[in-house]
Amino acid sequence: MSNPQTTSQPTRLDVIVVGAGFGGMYAVYKFREMGYDVTGIEAGGDVGGVWYWNRYPGARCDLMSVDYSYGFSDEIQQEWSWSEQFAAQPEILAYANFVADRLDLRKSFRFNTRVTSAIWDEAGKLWRATTDRGEVIEAPFCVMSTGPLSIPKDPDIPGLDRFKGQLLRAQKWPHEPVDFAGKRVGIIGTGSTGIQIVQEVGRKAGELFVFQRTPSWTLPMRNHDLEPDYIAEMKKHYPAMREAMRMNPTGGTRPVSTRPFFSLPPSQRQDVMEHAWQDGGHTFLACFSDLLSNQEANDQVADFVRAKIGQIVEDPKAAEALKPRGYPIFARRPCLDTEYYETYNLPNVHLMDCLTDPIVEITETGIRTEVGETELDMLILATGYDALTGALLAIDLRGRDGRLLRDKWASGPRSFLGMMVEGFPNLFATSGPNGPAALANLITIAENDVDWVANLIEHMKAEGLASAEVTKAAEDRWMNLVLALAERSLVRKAKTWWVGSNVKGKPEGLTMFVGGFNKYREHCEAAAASGYADLSFEKALEKV
Repeated sequence: MSNPQTTSQPTRLDVIVVGAGFGGMYAVYKFREMGYDVTGIEAGGDVGGVWYWNRYPGARCDLMSVDYSYGFSDEIQQEWSWSEQFAAQPEILAYANFVADRLDLRKSFRFNTRVTSAIWDEAGKLWRATTDRGEVIEAPFCVMSTGPLSIPKDPDIPGLDRFKGQLLRAQKWPHEPVDFAGKRVGIIGTGSTGIQIVQEVGRKAGELFVFQRTPSWTLPMRNHDLEPDYIAEMKKHYPAMREAMRMNPTGGTRPVSTRPFFSLPPSQRQDVMEHAWQDGGHTFLACFSDLLSNQEANDQVADFVRAKIGQIVEDPKAAEALKPRGYPIFARRPCLDTEYYETYNLPNVHLMDCLTDPIVEITETGIRTEVGETELDMLILATGYDALTGALLAIDLRGRDGRLLRDKWASGPRSFLGMMVEGFPNLFATSGPNGPAALANLITIAENDVDWVANLIEHMKAEGLASAEVTKAAEDRWMNLVLALAERSLVRKAKTWWVGSNVKGKPEGLTMFVGGFNKYREHCEAAAASGYADLSFEKALEKV
């Protein structure tokens, strides 16, 4: 891969941070406060990461606002007030901008700039990053805060480039309003993003055609405004809540049960599930301890939710098509909705079941299935991301001896704690593959990971060390643990972006740490407490 012609002499820094999502923002702040010369590089025009790009109708976080926010600054916690239990994209982006303003972060970022390559210079013990603007930036340390969801993926359907109507991608939604009134709108994708779009656009479009290839499990969100008295209580008790989040398997405040499903008699199990349905949110995941390890327990919870779908959706054929089958509930990312199933009761909303009538191609005027063509004015793609590894592999990333990361990961990602890769000294990832990643609160993970990296760099500085690299033995041990835990989990039984099956040719496998954030944090702390025994170091060259 050739690099563009450089426009200037290399810029020398202490730390390069790639990404201006919540992980990258905290990394830039942390290293700057430690006195390091740090620059963040971001492809978007401002801070916010995925929330900068995802402006589609209905975009909303499915983690509670108290969870999906920073805990490192009490000033920010006290000065910012959330308006809803589950914040919408505009408010989350406003929060990111508030943090950037409050901490004066933008001066440390280069926006509208993409890193095209990052190459380890063994002689200089530094990373040399090249951008799409032809800039070259050098630093001993490179922190990849690219996030698990940042490289959009188009569907593998013939004819996409032929469509003459308006084509919209959920992950790169226009910044200006989109008018759906009177339009025949089609949407491909019914994961979390697609569900949020359907429940909004279905009430605005002339007609909406939902091309469902795999039905998703979704539960009622039951979102609501936050009362001033509750906000005041929350701010008062933030320290205790943040500590609880660090000790929680989810990295958030959601309760976690230790009660196995079959420890209760059937009538009480039914009562617990009914209460969880009415309470909303991810309460189901807190009902029982073994829903992702006991197939029979999972089956009974799935039957309960399928029965609810049948009660809500008036058309029996549509209701049956919307009921997920063939994979465990919660093995795909559990979605939260606001009257998603009710949307199919509207006369202008049509469910196109692609399991019984598959899509053949996209034409100039719409979508053709085996039965026939549906003409469309507008087509929305909500087909997800090349998740977890996509952003890292999109960069020409070369470690020791010029080894390509994409070659090392040809059979799937391998790392230590999701943060370090053997053969790639002084390269770190926050919320990376092989960590808890999408299975826990990403902001809590990012804060943990940035702090761990910062402590390691301080250790190196104190000991006069120039480079740190995880040993192959330590990487192997970590991956053996990740894979052993995954083998026990029902999550591996669904074909999802969690296991890489949504990208053609991508190695499949559950390579996230499913042991819970609290246990992950313990592993991180143990690695540091050992004096970083899992790493090999090289001393800095003495100055002559």
